[in-house]
Amino acid sequence: MVKFLREHMEKAGCGVGENFLKAVNCNKKIAGGYVRGEGIMVCSNHMNTQDDVNQVVIHELIHAYDDCRAANLDWANCAHHACSEIRAGHLSGDCHYKRELLRGYMKLRGHEQDCVKRRVMKSMFANPYCSKAAAKDAMEAVWDVCYNDTQPFDRAP
Repeated sequence: MVKFLREHMEKAGCGVGENFLKAVNCNKKIAGGYVRGEGIMVCSNHMNTQDDVNQVVIHELIHAYDDCRAANLDWANCAHHACSEIRAGHLSGDCHYKRELLRGYMKLRGHEQDCVKRRVMKSMFANPYCSKAAAKDAMEAVWDVCYNDTQPFDRAP
């Protein structure tokens, strides 16, 4: 999946250089992040398994892909940020039922969308431009369009 996303970023005109992915020690309790112009950081001090690393890289590559394909993406715009978080949560496998079970969330129906919404809000709370209410409103406003946007995949993996 990482290779697939990297190839599609290159096809979209956004090369992924050697220093695009970095393992770093993070003070904040986060798994990683994407910063335009800097690339992806993985908080190695918060990773326990290779699968954790893979998930963070895939999630952040979806943000990088979104940033690449949308010329006007503004991370300070709550709706733009929410859309990319919805896509990353839905397409990366972050909310696979096995992962949710390991996190202690047990629900048979609708778990994936609930998980995506929960994780979008968690990420949005870290955006200084989005209040709790603005983040929730933005997520609800863009949900259908962004949840159903599976590019560069044919369908949700």
